[in-house]
Parts: sequence; C-alpha cells; structure tokens
Amino acid sequence: MRLHPRRAVAMPALLLLLAVASCGAEPTLAPENAAPPPSVAGQTINTGPEQNRVRAEKVEALAAEVPAAIAEDGKLAVGVNGEGSPPLVFPATDDTTLIGVETDLAQLVADVLGLELELENSSWENLFLAVKSGKYEAVFNNVTVTEERKDTYDFATYRVDQLGWQVPAASSIKEIAKPADIAGLRVSVGSGTNQEKILLDWDEQNKRAGLKPAEILYYQKYGDVLLALKSGRVQAYFGPNPSIAYNIAVSGDSRIVGTASGAGPDLQGLIAAMTKKGNGLAGPVSKALNTVIKNGRYQEVLERWGLANEAIPESRINPPGLPRQDS
Repeated sequence: MRLHPRRAVAMPALLLLLAVASCGAEPTLAPENAAPPPSVAGQTINTGPEQNRVRAEKVEALAAEVPAAIAEDGKLAVGVNGEGSPPLVFPATDDTTLIGVETDLAQLVADVLGLELELENSSWENLFLAVKSGKYEAVFNNVTVTEERKDTYDFATYRVDQLGWQVPAASSIKEIAKPADIAGLRVSVGSGTNQEKILLDWDEQNKRAGLKPAEILYYQKYGDVLLALKSGRVQAYFGPNPSIAYNIAVSGDSRIVGTASGAGPDLQGLIAAMTKKGNGLAGPVSKALNTVIKNGRYQEVLERWGLANEAIPESRINPPGLPRQDS
C-alpha cells in the first residue's frame, strides 16, 4: 500500500506547476531563453534536488525525552504524501527527491531530537492508517487538527491553516465567502480532508435553505483539479491556500476568490505534526518546534517557501480543532 520511502510519484499535472521551474536548481547553467525559477511572495523557490535545507542543532535534553521505542533505531520515520503540491510536499526536478515546507520542518524536528529523518512516501489516506498502526512515527503533511482526529492521534502544531477558493482567471465568480455562494456550482475538494467537511456542511445548509445543491467532484491529485478547472469541468476548487497561492504565482491562469480558516468560521485552524495517540512523541516534537521557533530556524524555513504569513508564535499540543460534524 505504501510507495518506496524514497521514491516520489511523478505527477502529470505537477508538470503544469513546475514547467517554469525545470531549470531552477542551477540557474547559472540554464540557457539564456530558459524560464526563471518560480517566485512566490517575492521569494525565489529552489525546486532542485540539492536543497541545502535549513538545519538545527541537537538538544540533548529533548532527545532524552523521545520514547525509547522510537529512539532505539536512531531514526524518525515521517510520513508524507509525495503526490502533494508545492510548496507543501512535492518531487524536486529530478522527480525523486521529496521537497517542500513540510519536509524542511520535519528535518528541523529530527535534528533537534537527535534523529535521522527518514521520509516515507504514501497516499493521503494511508498516512492516517500508517500512524495509527505505528508504521510511521509522525506525519508532516498539512494535517489540520480536528476534534474527531484527536480521538485517535496527538498533534503538535506548526502553522496556521488557511484554505482558499480557486477559480479560473476568466471565471465570472467574484467571491466565495458563504454557503449561498456555492449553490449550484461544480466544486472540487479533497476526499477525507477538513475542507471537505466544511464544504459538505455548507452544502447541507444550502439544501435546508432551499438552494440548489453543489455538484462535488473529487480528484486524487491537485494537478487533475487544475486540468478540470482549465477545461471547465470544475468551476471552483476548495483547498490548502499555500498550494493555490503557489500555483497562481507560477502559472497566473487562475485566482483566489475567498479564504477561510481550516477549522470553520469560529476558530483559527492549525496545521500540526500528527503522531499516534498516547505514544509520547507529541510532547518532544512540540518542544523541538518551539526550540526552532525561538532560535529563528523555523522562520527561515517558512520564508524560503513564501509562507512567512502562516507562522505561529508557539507550538501547542492538541489545541481545539475543527468541531465534530453533526451526524
């Protein structure tokens, strides 16, 4: 069920995102007519396999807090979804090396805890199963804290969770800010995500109000969503704002018509490292994150991926999350 831990899946539609980035790793060797590397929020993004990641020093006191069963092999097995999208987790220009803000933050945590980072590539759905079974010791993959997930997992927060509404550049849609704005639209969202729960709740509200239901379409890969938007099969996509903003900055053929918290209208959503509930790892991970927040390494990572506006002042363990959905 899991792909080889060090082999990323080549995403056909990711080529749309990275077409301008194919020469970004070695700009001095690129031909004169080559497209420049992608720039997001004024930051040039390195999409090559040689990342020169920001690193952190081991903190002996925190390394000693790692549960013995996890520390025994000297490695931190971290699950990611290599079929994700920039700037979260995605293949570098060699189509093999996994890079992104999530892998960089996981590296910082592993460094502070004195462990060797071992990235494990999997599908979104299997990330949860693998952590629950103990196969993965942690997941760094844009996972939102929800009350339902807290029944099974522990969380150590590291970014705010912003969602965005993406439409084609020529779309007549001006704004999506409330449930009525999606009535009758063909909308895409990721299955099993917190944004799906929010979208389904909006659709139910519309039905109760006598409005036309939305047609919800699911695609496994963000690249397929982009193709659907371009062809008109989908009118809007509801997904992680960082990926949408990155795509718009690189391609320029779509726009954002609304943003929302990943925890719903009454709570700021938070992205967190996910561990098996009760295995004792969330505490050391949170402390490691607070260490790099204080020493500036955390900010360096967010800035290099154009996500400085998603920084948090401190990592928290199991904070309030997206409320449970009415059954």
